[in-house]
Amino acid sequence: MNIGIFEDSRWRDLLPLTWLRPAWELRCGVSTLLSIVEHRFGRAPARLWMRPSLAPLVKARTVLTSATPHVRWCLVNARALLTDAIVAPPVGTVWTVDGRAALIGVKPDHVEGLDANVFLDDALLQEWLSGYHIAQAPSGVRLVNYPLQLVGWNGAELRRQLDPVHAAPDTPGAKLGQHRGTIHNGANLVKAASIYVGHDASIKPGVVLDAEDGPIAIDEGAQLQPNAVVIGPAYIGPRSIIRPNAIIRENTSIGPVCRAGGEIEGSIMLGYCNKQHDGFLGHSYIGSWVNFGAGTITSDLKNTYGKVRAKLNGVEMETGEQFLGTIAGDHTKTGIGTILPTGCILGACSNVFMHAAVPRFVPSFAWLTSGGMTAYEVDKAIALARTVMARRKLTLSDEEAWLLKEVAILARDIEHLGWATNE
Repeated sequence: MNIGIFEDSRWRDLLPLTWLRPAWELRCGVSTLLSIVEHRFGRAPARLWMRPSLAPLVKARTVLTSATPHVRWCLVNARALLTDAIVAPPVGTVWTVDGRAALIGVKPDHVEGLDANVFLDDALLQEWLSGYHIAQAPSGVRLVNYPLQLVGWNGAELRRQLDPVHAAPDTPGAKLGQHRGTIHNGANLVKAASIYVGHDASIKPGVVLDAEDGPIAIDEGAQLQPNAVVIGPAYIGPRSIIRPNAIIRENTSIGPVCRAGGEIEGSIMLGYCNKQHDGFLGHSYIGSWVNFGAGTITSDLKNTYGKVRAKLNGVEMETGEQFLGTIAGDHTKTGIGTILPTGCILGACSNVFMHAAVPRFVPSFAWLTSGGMTAYEVDKAIALARTVMARRKLTLSDEEAWLLKEVAILARDIEHLGWATNE
């Protein structure tokens, strides 16, 4: 069987996290949605269908397998989170979740000539699937509709992906109890059999890894500096650094090459982001190349203990969640002492430099101070991105710079309500 992954029109509901990536690159638990699909079906995808603006970048960083001729296909929605072992739907069958196509069983000849627009346009997709049998997806198939769902599901996914019975081979979950890095005298591992420490990782004196209530994985090259505390379930990604006295609480996933400090609870950091100073980050999803200034604090609970409302792309919505902190897009920055309100959404390349009364929605490429909000010049954003990435010995490619320019134009249209209420 061949595997294909497709984006559908609801990539917009996962903004700002999907401005610079397809949904299958989002993390939940230890792994990305794509990695989970590959584990479930035992192979990498052979085809990808996505927004044309993403294609040059994403195809260059995604390993594809060669399609086997004359063999059926299973097409998987990029927003799919597969929580159980499943058998692909039969040819001619569409599995749906809440009326949206999640997995599709397709004949080999029906894949040839398929265009991404078929999946990105609801009317075209409905027409293409008009002859297919519609069936409810099994319980092990979910579709991610909003970023906040990934935050809410993260704890369960950490437990599942770090369970040796269910873990993919050669992942941290398959290696619990192995301590391959350097664990210095004075470090404390509570329930060591539920803890994985990868090669070249360093656990300094005074560190506490408490896996009594959930497993912990410290991936290759990560550093936990003196007196840091990690409470499981939790995942610390490759080459990330947890600063002294940091408290990483349960249900937290920190991706590769992050700097984390202060108190973090129930949150996901995609990778290459800095939240290394004091301040609370709770029930939040933070994109790549984000920098939170010292003392930045997120609120994740209303004083009334009521359900949190958020502004998706500037449009008010009921989340149904009691706990929700901040959703921050890539390359976003906050100044020192910034206080972010409950259910705050910060667009890509947004900049917030004010201590109080931060709006619950800040558009992409916005420059927000106590004096008001203005547009952030895209050329300046690109120059800063080059500088920040160079500090991690990476280079912003011409394709990435072009995409940032495209996003700056498109975001102004999709997020126009966010500008209307703040200008």
